[in-house]
Amino acid sequence: MTNSLTYLLILLLTGITAIVVLTTRFKVPAFFSLFAACLLVGFGIKMPAGEVVTTIKDGFGNILKSLGLIIVFGNTLGVLLEYTGSTTTMASFLLKRMGNRYASWAMSITGFIVGLPVFCDSGFMVLNGLNHSMVKRTGASLAAMSVSLATGLYAIHCLIPPHPGASAAAATIGVDFGRLILIGSLVAIPAMVAGNLWANYAGRKAPDALADDILDEGTTGTGPSLFKACLPVFVPIALMAVRSVLTGGGRLPQGWVSFIIPFGDPVIALLIGVLLALNCKRSWKRTELSRLLQESVEKAGGVLMIIGMGGAFGAILAATKIGQHFGESMDLAGMGIFFPFLLTSVLKTAQGSSTVAIITASSLVLPLLPALGLNDEHGKLLCVLAMGAGSMMISHANDGYFWAIGKFAGLEMKTMLRVYSVATIIMGLTSITCVYILSKIL
Repeated sequence: MTNSLTYLLILLLTGITAIVVLTTRFKVPAFFSLFAACLLVGFGIKMPAGEVVTTIKDGFGNILKSLGLIIVFGNTLGVLLEYTGSTTTMASFLLKRMGNRYASWAMSITGFIVGLPVFCDSGFMVLNGLNHSMVKRTGASLAAMSVSLATGLYAIHCLIPPHPGASAAAATIGVDFGRLILIGSLVAIPAMVAGNLWANYAGRKAPDALADDILDEGTTGTGPSLFKACLPVFVPIALMAVRSVLTGGGRLPQGWVSFIIPFGDPVIALLIGVLLALNCKRSWKRTELSRLLQESVEKAGGVLMIIGMGGAFGAILAATKIGQHFGESMDLAGMGIFFPFLLTSVLKTAQGSSTVAIITASSLVLPLLPALGLNDEHGKLLCVLAMGAGSMMISHANDGYFWAIGKFAGLEMKTMLRVYSVATIIMGLTSITCVYILSKIL
């Protein structure tokens, strides 16, 4: 039986609504919400129960095959950098160099650099004590400084691997990680700047009523040298970028240059980063290192389950052939990059998680790439960046990162909405503008 486009759209809307309602109203974990949506859509198109289960398992396994090791090693790198004090070393260097006058810019750049391997919520909590120290030393607005740090972390988190949303979208759509990091950085930098400018404009008028109640967490211990702290961050990025440049023409280089290519594989590059991060501490106790590695794997496990089920949802959607129906019934070519941007924006605003939003959107957009005119190498890259831009907006009360910032920074709800939430809108719009400009250049 062939399902009509209208029926498939209703079914798709019902599935997305189920994800949003289950995660927001009933607080069902994203993994089970996505699984419920898989069953709803699968049975809705009258797939046999056995075929539904097989499709879910195939989709789940395929995405984990692509991303499993990347997420684990990326998360391990972030945990080790936090624990060894490497993130604080980099932040302290920037703050010292830029001075009190440009303290908020130093916090934005710190968030941007630290956010390369560290998840935004973890990065904010790690650097929050340093942020409060700078507020007390400079007399700057707590809201402006905190949101500058938060948006610097957020710009990277939404656009650049090895963060889970960008990684999952790149794996689903078929985009090279190295190219995504290189071009994505060109989009993330203006987004960071936009977030900082708004934070300074709106944050300077915001009351710091809760600031006196927040203790200066400070930092403990002595971190590594700046050189050691930076190596685990920049070496993996450089290796992936070099590999992307060398293989960008479609032909593999010969001779000694070909020796470099395997080291630019995201898994190998991140593993090298992990090994370099181990050198950021002079001596390790066996139990200490074992605990950290176990913590890294456990933390990555939750992320992987969500990503895997997102892949399963994508496999179910592919089975509906909704992309073919769209291509035959609607002219999507005129929308181009704006369709994935708007779709991801709606999903992000509705259910709160940037990761879930971009994973779900990539599954929906994949079969529509030919109709959107984004089916070539450049189009796929622009599509992922557009979804990254959409996953920035709008962060508000249903976003865990929103509450992490408010709680640890000591900002009132009204201030968070006026300063941080508006900043995410401006960042999203800035990012999609940059993607549009890139679409005219690439």
